[in-house]
Amino acid sequence: MSEAEIFDTLEDIINTFIDPPLRQAVDPNIVLSGNFAPVNELPPTECEVIQGSLPPCLDGVYIRNGPNPQHKPRGPYHLFDGDGMLHSLRISQGRATVCSRYVKTYKYTTERTLGSRVVPSFFSSFSNLPAFLARAALYAARVVMGHYDPAKGIGVANTSLALFGNRLYALAESDLPYALRLTSNGDIHTLDRHDFNGNLLKNMTAHPKVDPDTGEAFAFRYGPIRPFLTYFYFDATGIKHPDVPILSMDRPCFLHDFAITKNYALFVDIQMGIKPMKMILGQGSPMSLDPSKVPRIGIILRYAQNESEMRWFDAPGFNPVHVVNAWEEDDGNAIVIVAPNIISVEHALERMDLIHGMMEKVRVELKTGRVTRQAISLRNLDFAVINPAYLGKKNRYVYSGVGEPMPKICGVVKLDVAKGELEEECTVASRMYGAGCYGGEPFFVAKEPENPEAEEDDGYLLSYVHDENRGESRFVVMDAKSPNLDVVATVKLPQRIPYGFHGLFVKESELNKLHL
Repeated sequence: MSEAEIFDTLEDIINTFIDPPLRQAVDPNIVLSGNFAPVNELPPTECEVIQGSLPPCLDGVYIRNGPNPQHKPRGPYHLFDGDGMLHSLRISQGRATVCSRYVKTYKYTTERTLGSRVVPSFFSSFSNLPAFLARAALYAARVVMGHYDPAKGIGVANTSLALFGNRLYALAESDLPYALRLTSNGDIHTLDRHDFNGNLLKNMTAHPKVDPDTGEAFAFRYGPIRPFLTYFYFDATGIKHPDVPILSMDRPCFLHDFAITKNYALFVDIQMGIKPMKMILGQGSPMSLDPSKVPRIGIILRYAQNESEMRWFDAPGFNPVHVVNAWEEDDGNAIVIVAPNIISVEHALERMDLIHGMMEKVRVELKTGRVTRQAISLRNLDFAVINPAYLGKKNRYVYSGVGEPMPKICGVVKLDVAKGELEEECTVASRMYGAGCYGGEPFFVAKEPENPEAEEDDGYLLSYVHDENRGESRFVVMDAKSPNLDVVATVKLPQRIPYGFHGLFVKESELNKLHL
């Protein structure tokens, strides 16, 4: 019996007798059911446009990231565990080519060679003390035997994508970004685990914010060890600036997303905390609710060199996981944040079907410290986007996925944030995908991105949609300006696209500038 087979046998013993996947959130038979099940890689394949025509402004590529485990789980498996797979649709002169490729992370390539999963999951592998001790010992043994080198990365790059410094990256917040190359025929190649010339040595957020005017990218990382939050940014050429440790973050927090404005970066310190000892002592997930904690909003200058001007504002009851946008008002004396506030946030990682995202507009008065919150929709909303040209600026429209329940997205709504100021109904357009049909996060593409006179909502919404009744997936293009978000084009896809996370559209002009 080989070393690898011995380790696999020990893993099976742990999964069978010490820590079988009994919880719904980590039972692979539940988590990977239906269209959450993984698919094989698909090389560039031409698709049929079965309805309408693809608008000229969509020449480029739409890419969406998501989890797709390469090996059938032998034990507990969480939705966030899967290897990153990119599903792209390359569009050129009205024709579409689809491609599905794994992000070739160090973890993926090593586990592919060994034939089984090696790296234990933060979300599913340590539910009790015996499981923690057994899996930690097994992983350490694999490292000692040379099967795995954690210094080369443990991340899955399965969450999102970002484009800055003329490079395209696949991201997950547990590791460094992975740089990608898109070929002219629609294929996707992983280039490297990118450390920005040795200046990024630890993980970074999967949600960097790219200023549409300056091209700078702002980012952070969080973790269970001080400093619990570190802020940094990249200039327009992709050069990373020094870290700014935020030592006033006094305990570890689940900080998945943030926002920027013209002059500030904003962080929401929610009630979901990270407690590694809870995991070690076998008391369940290390991510848990701290009911005694008051959520707060931290605001720091965008180009701060230290945290001396970091200010915190209490925001009781405000627990967003994603942030849609933020901007300054009243000559910079107030900041407005738009985000889905997660009701029952304690279920955000274990039972997403029990959470409710209520879209809110939060106003922070910088002089007085007063924080006010206003609901702008009572529907269950998350995975929301705006016209990217308005990031960090006052925007009027938000396009959000509708959970039924989360993490499935049954449709998309368009919210008019300005109506919320008058306490009116903010939903001004919607499209439900139909019985048994579910999509994902929409993405907005402007019809005339170079036209400064174009209206904010003059563009299209893109999404993959899966029909569970027929077992078929399609790519849909919706008119963001129409009252019913009319479908103007539909592309039939030759392979099922599993439900996933976040996506990005890269224009043809941007593709031509990418570093190879």
